[in-house]
Amino acid sequence: MLTFGYLTMKTTLLAYPCVFVLICCAFVQQEQPRRFELKGYAQGTTYSIVYYAPDSLVNTAQTDSLLKHFDQSVSLYQPNSLICQFNRSAKGIRIDEIFRVLITRALQISHATGGLVDPTVKPLVDAWGFGVIKPAHDPDRKEVQNLLHHVGADKISLKGTFLHKTQPEVQLDLNGIAQGCSVDLLASLLEQHSIHNYLIELGGELRIKGHKPGNEPFKVGIEGISGDDLNPAPMRKVIEPGDGAITTSGNYRKHHEAGGKQVSHLMDPLTGYPIQNEMISVTVYAKDAITADGYDNGFMTMGLKRTLSFLKNRKDLGAYIVYRKPDGRIADTVTAYFKGYQQ
Repeated sequence: MLTFGYLTMKTTLLAYPCVFVLICCAFVQQEQPRRFELKGYAQGTTYSIVYYAPDSLVNTAQTDSLLKHFDQSVSLYQPNSLICQFNRSAKGIRIDEIFRVLITRALQISHATGGLVDPTVKPLVDAWGFGVIKPAHDPDRKEVQNLLHHVGADKISLKGTFLHKTQPEVQLDLNGIAQGCSVDLLASLLEQHSIHNYLIELGGELRIKGHKPGNEPFKVGIEGISGDDLNPAPMRKVIEPGDGAITTSGNYRKHHEAGGKQVSHLMDPLTGYPIQNEMISVTVYAKDAITADGYDNGFMTMGLKRTLSFLKNRKDLGAYIVYRKPDGRIADTVTAYFKGYQQ
């Protein structure tokens, strides 16, 4: 749940990490910068920007225009977007800068995670009922194996501004990293207007820089959990992450039931099946939102042990993880470089 002042921007369920923002609205000294807040709707969710500046330097017309342009590039819900044109093409298309940045970072993270984050996962997402068009039934084993022939980062390549694919059936889904990228673009917009103290939230993804007046840091709270059920723990853990980004991925929002089992929206691109492991949610800290957003789904797919091993020597990434123990109890853990966190 993201709360700006007293307005709830995003709710979570029970034990899952709850991210909220504490922002002081009143200032005593007249020379202090003023507080401005922008709100809007984009990418099927809401966004909110709080910034401090001597005057209103960025408005909602500018942010809405940026996000509209973003959707024209990589939204799967706009038939004429560049990504939809690529998916319909036989060999690929020429792409714009937004698309180029997204696919370049997605391929880097795919390589770093051993293919557990894969931009070509769309055929699997669609087959399991999480695409734009819902299938009549879940795929069987043979169908999954056939789909895997068209999945894999090695099936696309970027040469200049031309994104090439080896098979007509190869299709992209960048939703796992797109919101983080759009948050970073909003941050760049603020920076271009000499705004250096802000907090941006879009669909639960956060980007923070600077501080509030009086050198007071932005504070982000992560709601704890109890050890034996899904009820929130009475004490909240409050962190001061400083400059950076925080994103969350979890199994508790997008899923459906099939055969009496919960089917996750998160796909394992190597097996072709929705993930089934002990992970409930992962909240990731990184210096920018595209990185945090790109890795959070990957950590969900890795599982607890592999995620902790992956992050052991990474000083640029940190994670707060909620997981289920073998006995069914809910637990949480945090890695060394989850910035600003204190046990």
